[in-house]
Amino acid sequence: MSSLRTLLATALLLGSSVVSAHSYHGGNLDIAHPWSRPLPPVATTGVAYLTVTNKGEAEDVLLGAESPVADQVEIHTHIKDGELMKMRQLHELVIPAGGELTLAPGGHHLMLMGLKQVPAVGERFPLTLHFKQAGTIVVEVAVDAEPTAPQEHHQH
Repeated sequence: MSSLRTLLATALLLGSSVVSAHSYHGGNLDIAHPWSRPLPPVATTGVAYLTVTNKGEAEDVLLGAESPVADQVEIHTHIKDGELMKMRQLHELVIPAGGELTLAPGGHHLMLMGLKQVPAVGERFPLTLHFKQAGTIVVEVAVDAEPTAPQEHHQH
């Protein structure tokens, strides 16, 4: 009986790691674990994070994004102005050839403005990314209480 419990527990653990670690591909780009933090039900803005790996020999550029859960999605970054951290909108982000771009808390991120709905923990929502070379790539953003993929642990 204990071997059956062990088998069931293993299957549940494997299933949950497959669900939480999701990736997408387009052109020479790999996009790993798009995620967002849960928000209070009255939130009007949200944020999405992900890691883009460029396996190509030429740089690519993230030009923008959109999602049906928000009126607008903007590329943002954090900058230090004296003792204060401020957000600043960017018009594009370069993914270097053979390199990686991480959007993570405290650094680059996608700001979801004018939320039409506030996804809860465990839910996913679509996000369409627009790249100069790879074109349009649609991903699903997982709403996680804490990031689970190793890519989110990069420092900026």
